[in-house]
Amino acid sequence: MAANQDYEAAAATWLLESGGKKAVAMRRTAHNVSSSSLRKKSDLALVSRIRVGFLRAFLANLQEVLLGTKLSPLLLAVPFAILAHYRHYGRAWIFGLSLVGLTPLAERVSFLTEQIAYYTGPTVGGLLNATCGNATELIIAILALCQRKVDLVKYSLLGSILSNLLLVLGTSLFCGGIANLYKHQKFDRRQADVNSMLLLLGLLCHVLPLMLKFSGANVHVSTLGLSRASCVLMLVAYIAYLLFQLWTHRQLFEAQEAEEDDDDVAAAEDESPVIGFWGGFVWLVLMTCVIALLSEYVVATIESASDSWGLSVSFISVILLPIVGNAAEHAGAIIFAFKNKLDISLGVALGSATQIALFVVPLSVIVSWIIGVEMDLDLRVVETSCLALSIIVTAFVLQDGTSHYLKGIVLLLCYFVIGACFFVSP
Repeated sequence: MAANQDYEAAAATWLLESGGKKAVAMRRTAHNVSSSSLRKKSDLALVSRIRVGFLRAFLANLQEVLLGTKLSPLLLAVPFAILAHYRHYGRAWIFGLSLVGLTPLAERVSFLTEQIAYYTGPTVGGLLNATCGNATELIIAILALCQRKVDLVKYSLLGSILSNLLLVLGTSLFCGGIANLYKHQKFDRRQADVNSMLLLLGLLCHVLPLMLKFSGANVHVSTLGLSRASCVLMLVAYIAYLLFQLWTHRQLFEAQEAEEDDDDVAAAEDESPVIGFWGGFVWLVLMTCVIALLSEYVVATIESASDSWGLSVSFISVILLPIVGNAAEHAGAIIFAFKNKLDISLGVALGSATQIALFVVPLSVIVSWIIGVEMDLDLRVVETSCLALSIIVTAFVLQDGTSHYLKGIVLLLCYFVIGACFFVSP
């Protein structure tokens, strides 16, 4: 027993040899705590017996990155997707395997940004989280824009917002209400109010180009110009949101861990970095490259998957892509809802929706502007209506600071109705 503990302590030291910087305490946000719920501690006893220092550190890092999550079996889909691509198997198989492979990779990016944040401090760590938190959606959007698939970008980003607001939040409220049927569930309304306000700002920027379409002549030029100007302002709003979240009012967004008496949260507080700074940086770059490769497969094969599965591209983009791509983050939110920690669940769902609406969407429009692709914020009537009603229903559900399972059922039924709408659409 003592020998194993010595091995683990020695291995932990070797893991940090590549750091070169001193680890600092990191304030854990809802996203950090939610992601950590799917992680597991690796047994480094075998690796610690290797005498060559560089090889020992490399294998220990490899074990932490590849086996340090409960989703590690899904990583097998990555080589199979690459093999299917080069062996020219069915394109629908490539699409499906790539989607499955993206699920654990998104969680690993969150893990690696958290490891780097231990060395950079809470502010830079928060900026890293804000930048890489939705890396999968951003990479898919940029690759789709390079192939001039503007509708795919619009549908996938709309689906990410809808899945966070209705599916993730609805499932969290429903599961939390059932698991705590005889407890009075409460959450901090202030964070919900901030995110609802910003989502309404994003909605306004989508509604105005749609209204402008019915206003008169030269509509295309006017809509495109208004969209690009709105996106610049949305990015300004997102920067203000980061200042609000990371500096002036960060106490509203930090996970309320100290007030809870829970083994998982207590363990999260005691977490220390298991990968050095430069090791984490290198692995983050590698993971991002793999995500970019699989995202390219997804963008290239989505039409073939649509024909093969008998589903419209809009349904796959709005419903399937967001569910699979963010499954790890969503699972963490639901787990903490079971434990009556709704502040963490709301922080994940609303925070991701706000990040997509105010950062990924306007950045996609700006990137399309740079590369010469005409993308605006006009989502058309049905899509804009779904977005507007989803934001309004969510704001009403969260207005009193309390929760029960019926609120979760309402949000889930709204999501199912929207899913049925896109299912029957051509």
